[in-house]
Amino acid sequence: MRLPFFFLYLLLLLPLNSMADLVKPALIEINVDASGAINIEARASIEALLTGINGRYKNTKDAPNASQYDALRKLQSEALAVPFESFKKTFIERVKLSNQDGKVIPLTITKVEIPERGYVKVPRISVITLTGKLPPNSHALQWYYPLSFGDNAVRLRQIDKEKGLWHWSEWQWIRKDIPSDAFSLDKIEIKKPILTVIKNYIELGFVHIFPRGMDHILFILALFFFSTKLKPLLLQVTMFTVAHTITLGLSVNGIISLPANIVQPLIAFSIAYAGFENIFAKKLHNSRLLLVFAFGLLHGIGFASALGDFGMPKDAFFTALISFNIGVELGQLGIIFMTFFGLSLWFKQRPWYKTRVVIPASLLIGVTGLYWTLDRLQLING
Repeated sequence: MRLPFFFLYLLLLLPLNSMADLVKPALIEINVDASGAINIEARASIEALLTGINGRYKNTKDAPNASQYDALRKLQSEALAVPFESFKKTFIERVKLSNQDGKVIPLTITKVEIPERGYVKVPRISVITLTGKLPPNSHALQWYYPLSFGDNAVRLRQIDKEKGLWHWSEWQWIRKDIPSDAFSLDKIEIKKPILTVIKNYIELGFVHIFPRGMDHILFILALFFFSTKLKPLLLQVTMFTVAHTITLGLSVNGIISLPANIVQPLIAFSIAYAGFENIFAKKLHNSRLLLVFAFGLLHGIGFASALGDFGMPKDAFFTALISFNIGVELGQLGIIFMTFFGLSLWFKQRPWYKTRVVIPASLLIGVTGLYWTLDRLQLING
């Protein structure tokens, strides 16, 4: 009987990795016009840049200076601009834009836009504008953003103001300490093959669930622990999948939108409710399915935030959307299969399975969801 308790111990450790937000990748947009003028907009968390908290931290509280990061997030924009002023030199020295000959193009920070403090449980994204001049005979550009600043996604826009023409390249998502692939300036960027788009967005959806989506992992586990029978699980997962697919599509199309300070606490509450109901419910009722569907609608809006950060290819919008959703489903199925083969398959027929596994696990999920609800309502300090 040691294995079930070891599994529950691991489950206990999982929520501890989600008590704070992740650092989102910086989004870099490089604009080059026909005259050679360069304008770069870098959307990033200044708080993370100042404290050195980057993508290697799965939880910002794991960073040695997490308290400083949290303190910076509470500052109004004018106050946050003060420490960043002295960081500008470091930023401009570390990022690099070079042409095909390896010539580094001097860049200048011309504007920094820091939003006012809002919902502090979601990272504040500031816009750092850099400008420069394209050297003569430049045919390609390469961007470098140090991994110490975090992951980044970069794309190039070629602009012809006289003809009123412009073209975006595809995004390049860079997770290593390497420069981007070269962006051509002489020809329209070749569109990525459809199989590459599918692969990229399936990966993005999968990663958004496992390992980054602790909210969604705990909700799926709550559905899993509801019953030892397959039919209740499939019914709940189906309702959840249909619901989050609907709001995912509506959200990325801009048809619906809810602020994070509403969505995030409600997602946390959905986890708490599903966990606690597992303890008392004896069979699947329609009311449970309706609530799972409603909670799925909320989770779909949460999924859309990942796509909103990374962007969607206009020429393959529905392909990317479907691929992302497939990635999400693969992540969900992965969680279910791991839990089934690691725990349920071996012990679900034991008379103590509900009292020693299901109830403790559901209680843990419920308490975690309740804690997150209060935390996201900013009713808990720290």
